Amino acid sequence: MAQLTAVVSGVRGQVIFDAPLAEWTSLRIGGPADVLVVPDDQEDLIRLIGQAATLQVPVFVLGGTNVLVRDGGIRGVVISLAKCACIQEAPQHRLYAEAGVRLPVLMQYAAARALSGLEWAAGIPGTVGGAIVMNAGTHLGQMQDCVHAVQLLDAQGVVRVIPACDLAFSYRHVDLPDKAVILGAWLQLAPAPKKKIDAATKAYLQHRKATQPLTRPNAGSVFKNPPHMSAGRLIELAGLKGTRVGDAQVSQKHANFIINMGRARAVDAIVLIHKVQQAVFHQFGITLDLEWKIVGEGSS
Repeated sequence: MAQLTAVVSGVRGQVIFDAPLAEWTSLRIGGPADVLVVPDDQEDLIRLIGQAATLQVPVFVLGGTNVLVRDGGIRGVVISLAKCACIQEAPQHRLYAEAGVRLPVLMQYAAARALSGLEWAAGIPGTVGGAIVMNAGTHLGQMQDCVHAVQLLDAQGVVRVIPACDLAFSYRHVDLPDKAVILGAWLQLAPAPKKKIDAATKAYLQHRKATQPLTRPNAGSVFKNPPHMSAGRLIELAGLKGTRVGDAQVSQKHANFIINMGRARAVDAIVLIHKVQQAVFHQFGITLDLEWKIVGEGSS
């Protein structure tokens, strides 16, 4: 405890010891963090990470979506970037968004300024930082389509700006320097009539609401789509819609979603994941790779 107290010394943001992470994830599942910190701003974040590095205390940045925290929780410092959420206009139809900016907020900001390029993200609840790390996307677009450059804090505590052309984006992944923390990104958008942007966003959001279980706690798509196939369709063909382990259930609306029916534990979701993978492999000979990130301590 003394070491953790030293790590958070001088931090101006919110500090919560033994913090239940279920309250900080979209799936509403997860054991405790030794200490959860919500830095007040980027300066506060940089100080915290520097102190953690000096004391060799592990750091995990929690995006909240596309993540399943095991029931044993996470050791060390868990960081929420909820307050690192500033947006600034930049030249040439660009926006600079800090890593903690939520995508719906960014979309509204862009639309109000008649800037197009984020409509594909309608209904995605994640943050800019998390969306870059995961190269979040739909069949309509993905983050790499609009990232111009990324600002990050590297393992040596140096703030660096990396152009998008120097980042290796791939399906639901981007290669970043080891232990780097994204601070923000410049996004390249394009001018368009606001009515057109609003209409496209509304249509995409309506489609998402009609096809995905957005009214239940979830962490987005569980599995990556195999080449030229839909993971959700394979799971549905395997007869797994509605399959349940404890309070974790394969959604009846979209089979590539696992929803929390109330009091699901991480172990329930993990057992259900393995059950789905085994059934799909048995029937189709296809291995479904996780899109979720499973982190923390406990059963796997």
